[in-house]
Amino acid sequence: MMFRVCSSAVKTNQWVPPKMSHVSVLDVTCIRALLHSASVATIDKTDHCESLVGLTKRQIKICKKNLEVMESVRNGAQLSIAECQWQFKTRRWNCSTVNGTKIFGKVLSDGTREAAFVHAISAAGVAHQVTRACSSGALGRCGCDRTVRGFSPEGFQWSGCSDNVAYGTAFSKSFVDARDLRAARGRSSARALMNLHNNEAGRKVIEYNMRVECKCHGVSGSCETKTCWRALPKFRVVGSILREKFDTATEVQPRTSGKRSQLVPLNAYFKYHSDTDLVYLDSSPDFCEQDSQNGTPGTHGRQCNKTSRAIDGCDLLCCGRGYTTRTEIVKERCECKFYWCCFVKCKECEVEVELNYCL
Repeated sequence: MMFRVCSSAVKTNQWVPPKMSHVSVLDVTCIRALLHSASVATIDKTDHCESLVGLTKRQIKICKKNLEVMESVRNGAQLSIAECQWQFKTRRWNCSTVNGTKIFGKVLSDGTREAAFVHAISAAGVAHQVTRACSSGALGRCGCDRTVRGFSPEGFQWSGCSDNVAYGTAFSKSFVDARDLRAARGRSSARALMNLHNNEAGRKVIEYNMRVECKCHGVSGSCETKTCWRALPKFRVVGSILREKFDTATEVQPRTSGKRSQLVPLNAYFKYHSDTDLVYLDSSPDFCEQDSQNGTPGTHGRQCNKTSRAIDGCDLLCCGRGYTTRTEIVKERCECKFYWCCFVKCKECEVEVELNYCL
């Protein structure tokens, strides 16, 4: 599969999918392969694609034909890991990588909520980074989205250079799902259908949360004319929305009608999931104890909040084992002053604090 290049000087804004139905969504095996490629400075040679252990033949073929995009794909995978760990830093499962090689661990081999979130945030990460690379001019075969033109009902003028989210989501969708889409056609398709849905949910969260940014033009800072464009949401916003979707995820089961399978709520009284809701098949473990074989680090030694009744509180995070309190010296900014114009200068102070850690 090769992404088309416009014959004129203007970069193409659209990608036309191939007639083949090997459309793909990011999976955990692919994330592992991309992150393990960190030893390769850049993915700029076709033999680098062969070295990404875990990719399917279809994915390797796409990699070879789209080398300039692959660095953005890897950046997206790294961005998604960092965001996952930030969103879950106060929870029992904190999106840890174990031993440097088991990205996420075996827990994501099951159809849990955690697997649902990782698929969604990873697909979103790739779409986000490919879109950003397009709009910045870093990719030769795509550029700004120039389909939004003219004047809006609000009276401002579209600049004609919006972030090309259509290209980014199309590439994200195309790259890594040959395995899941093929499996989704079989009778044992529930997990593949779950992966496909959650990856698409991640991309839809980006599409539905595009921002409008504007710039004023006029004499002495007036806003006689205002030009606007559609911009990507901050990835922290995407992560926060998906974390909320994680908390309200729907447990589903497969239902076959003829040759077609679909996922339906396990509880018939629950509403059907939307295209941005996360779905899962299996219950999660409690993540309390370390299990290196399954990639679960446990919560021993984790910092907790003894005054909180939420998941970051010592009672819940420590799984009832109790906690220990230590007095530590930490450095903080203090005595900050504002100077005209325009910066803030602070001193660095050592402060004695009490910190709590799970037993």
